[in-house]
Amino acid sequence: MTAEPSPRPAPELGPEFEFGAESGLGAEDGFDTDTDTAATAATAADGGFDAEADADAEERAADPGDLERALAEMLAFLRRRITGEYTVDEHGFDVDLTEHVVAPLLRPIYRSYFRVETRGLENIPDEGGALVVSNHSGTIPMDALMTAVAILDHHPAHRHLRMLAADLVFAVPFLAPLARKTGNTLACQADAERLLGAGHLVGVWPEGFKGIGKPFSERYKLQRFGRGGFVSAALRTGVPIVPCTVVGAEEIYPMIGNSRTLARVLGLPYLPITPTFPWLGLLGLVPLPSKWIIEFGEPVDTAGYTAAAADDPMLVFELTDRIRETIQHTLYGLLMQRRSVFF
Repeated sequence: MTAEPSPRPAPELGPEFEFGAESGLGAEDGFDTDTDTAATAATAADGGFDAEADADAEERAADPGDLERALAEMLAFLRRRITGEYTVDEHGFDVDLTEHVVAPLLRPIYRSYFRVETRGLENIPDEGGALVVSNHSGTIPMDALMTAVAILDHHPAHRHLRMLAADLVFAVPFLAPLARKTGNTLACQADAERLLGAGHLVGVWPEGFKGIGKPFSERYKLQRFGRGGFVSAALRTGVPIVPCTVVGAEEIYPMIGNSRTLARVLGLPYLPITPTFPWLGLLGLVPLPSKWIIEFGEPVDTAGYTAAAADDPMLVFELTDRIRETIQHTLYGLLMQRRSVFF
């Protein structure tokens, strides 16, 4: 079926996807694509999650009734898969699979491993199209996954973040269908505008592979945002652009080297060498448990522009640069606030 179901609330658990896109609209088109209790309490007033509510949720998670409920939901999910009582939209997005299988697997990582603190969720509209633009880092794009979980679980409307993904994602046999089913689509102008025009919340990481694949020595220094293809899509559809800043992802896989020759042989944009990989084998693939902060900034309104503004290179460049500088300054501010990489 191709009908798009309305977003459904996520399970009531405590705080608990994008890949750098650089195909379709490639790197040149801009689709390359870390706190103490007091600080956490302060973020609640800024749209962050409530620490007390989080503790209550964890208590509920230990309740036998919740375990029975989880089992019942799993059985209901299996029944729907067998009978075909679920929907998939025109891009292949499977809400049922995303909410009942993928999101539950990511929540423990979000809540307990990275202990993500989310701020500024009130800056994301409850409905209608909007474009979330974020910095990109971490060697593996965990930042995109955690951002999607933050919005799904903690935004009042529990919205799904539809991510613009690189062509490499859709070239991997197992990853390609999973990416489609969890809401990713190829980063091309047509799909971006179609999603935004249909009222979806879309995520883009303009640094792309240059961001997630940069060496640790360049951490928290934003790479080039390309020619601003994401700005053009927002201007044509008149949707707000929400800058998003992620702190903590840079430290999960400190990239101290890059085996370029082997990466070229394997058809990868880079092959990272970290303090643990490849020295510890598969154990080296376990990310370091850094403390994360995800902050959504004030949206940039584009409704006042005409669709023709998307073809004005100076305007597109100015808006692209403004958003990049906003994210970079927020990064510096958040880095000054955190007391430790891991606490």
